[in-house]
Amino acid sequence: MDTEVDYEGLPGGYSTGVNMLAGALAGISEHAVMFPVDSIKTRMQVYSASPAAVYTGIGNAFTRISSTEGMRALWRGVASVIAGAGPAHAVYFGTYEIVKDMTGGNREGHQFLSTSVAGASATITSELFMTPFDVIKQRMQMHNSQHRMVWSCARAVYRTEGVGAFFISYPTTLIMSVPFTAAQFTTYEYLKKKLNPSEVYSPVTHVIAGGLAGGFAAALTTPLDVAKTLLQTRGNSQEAEIRNAKGMLDAFRIIWRRDGLRGFSRGLTPRVLTFMPSNALCWLSYEFFKVAIGAHTSSPLA
Repeated sequence: MDTEVDYEGLPGGYSTGVNMLAGALAGISEHAVMFPVDSIKTRMQVYSASPAAVYTGIGNAFTRISSTEGMRALWRGVASVIAGAGPAHAVYFGTYEIVKDMTGGNREGHQFLSTSVAGASATITSELFMTPFDVIKQRMQMHNSQHRMVWSCARAVYRTEGVGAFFISYPTTLIMSVPFTAAQFTTYEYLKKKLNPSEVYSPVTHVIAGGLAGGFAAALTTPLDVAKTLLQTRGNSQEAEIRNAKGMLDAFRIIWRRDGLRGFSRGLTPRVLTFMPSNALCWLSYEFFKVAIGAHTSSPLA
């Protein structure tokens, strides 16, 4: 007898291992494809005294970087993201599915509280793993960065700034990522159920819901992302004020004193343009890999 598969919920036959592997593959796909735009976002957010590192927009940044440094510069640091994104996203999606199931998120209707708690829990665990890789990535993305290899960059940061440099932005990252993830997952689950109430496998639904959810969450948390970038790249600054920043409040004071409210929107456009397609790709990949892997590892329940 033919049975209709519920592709969306964990109880539909997909184990935690399947969700974690699907999440890892989705994370690598997401970050690798959109990495050049992320590089431009990082450069636009970094406070630098060098006029060569001040860009007026995405087009200006792309043209100047590619013409003066070559296209390869836009991919510098991608190895760090790939190394960290797989395990971090495995933890991310695995935690999300477990907590969502435990808190009743797979019941009928839009379970706002459940998806928010699950998303926040996923962020806390995955960001602890990913933050050091993000620090290395941003150091390699900077203008005139001397770092070309992930491990040599990691050794240089450790030697000159200590292990604390890899986690100086973790509190700020959490303060940013918890609302980002809560907004993203809640918006995604809401749109997914509205666009596809039957909850059958629908790639178009995952792309639309994932893209809109990612863009909304990215715009909402850009001010915190600017502060995070300042903290993660402070060791490369020539200015004592930035090098001595101890945390989020110091970063906020520096940004406010230099640019006012406008400073908190640095990199907004490339950040949104990064997260809309990357989030769409991430959810499309996640749901696809979950179905594809699950089909080979478990028997779907009727």
